[in-house]
Amino acid sequence: MAKFFGNLNAVVAVGVLAALALLFWTDSASNLVGWMTFLHVISGVMWIGLLYYFNFVQIPTMPTVPAELKPGVTKYIAPKALFYFRWAALATVVTGLLVAILKGYAHEAFTFQEGFRLIGIGMYLALIMAINVWFVIWPNQKKALGLVEAAPEVKAQAGVTAMIFSRVNTLLSIPMLFAMVLQNLGGNI
Repeated sequence: MAKFFGNLNAVVAVGVLAALALLFWTDSASNLVGWMTFLHVISGVMWIGLLYYFNFVQIPTMPTVPAELKPGVTKYIAPKALFYFRWAALATVVTGLLVAILKGYAHEAFTFQEGFRLIGIGMYLALIMAINVWFVIWPNQKKALGLVEAAPEVKAQAGVTAMIFSRVNTLLSIPMLFAMVLQNLGGNI
């Protein structure tokens, strides 16, 4: 068992096979909205899960990590986590937009029409968050982590900027998730 569970690719593959088995067992193969919603949710779980990892675990813990151990995080863990973080953000936005288009409420949500205001608010918050990820957090993290050349004072300021915008995203994630969950549970405003 340890060999199987030690192989992430094998675990994910079996998870996908289990989902496909459910798909065919329930005769849901033609449910495109369902597929997109599933991909939206799984991408969102990865995105917000990593956002919370950074803000609740990595950022608060780094000051207590001995200097000789910090490169383990900054050179190996953080770059890999940031890779999944930014691509999960993009996948979440794209699949969310596809769900809104397929379900026929994209225009209504983006223009805050009655019955779609909550999901519209959630969608705009998610877009702001994704923009922060790609155009503020990631460029600054590249400098802070030394993935691109930057003077020491630029690296330090980049780390602060990335942290602030990551905290902004943490703040925005709460009303964003609230709006999206409540909309899907019938909370139309």
